[in-house]
Amino acid sequence: MSASDESVQMARVAAVAADEKLASDVVVLDVSEQLVITDCFVIASAPNERQVNAIVDNIEEKLRDAGHKPVRREGTREGRWALLDYVDIVVHIQHNDERNYYGLERLWKDCPTVPVPGIGADGRPADSTAAAGDGAAE
Repeated sequence: MSASDESVQMARVAAVAADEKLASDVVVLDVSEQLVITDCFVIASAPNERQVNAIVDNIEEKLRDAGHKPVRREGTREGRWALLDYVDIVVHIQHNDERNYYGLERLWKDCPTVPVPGIGADGRPADSTAAAGDGAAE
């Protein structure tokens, strides 16, 4: 069983919101085959605490606009590793140091990656027109 369409859509909204605030290495993993408690992980990182929190705020705003509220929110005060639990998806926004140390992608390497239109494989916009917000990715 793979992630539901609604979970994938939520994860894509979160990934694009993270990218809008210049998160690096934005990845969406379909963990539904490995976990029964959630369908997708969204993982992104930032070089400092202030940017981690800005990314978290933007993700919450975009998902709230789409009709979703987190059931749990942790780590936002410290700004080193924030976790937003939306039940169907779990969003991890990590400081670069924590991302490198904990290596969530290595832990979940057997899980397929979910493509996010407008975001390249390296976490940056796939092309300059998508980054400029021409609406092609919407």
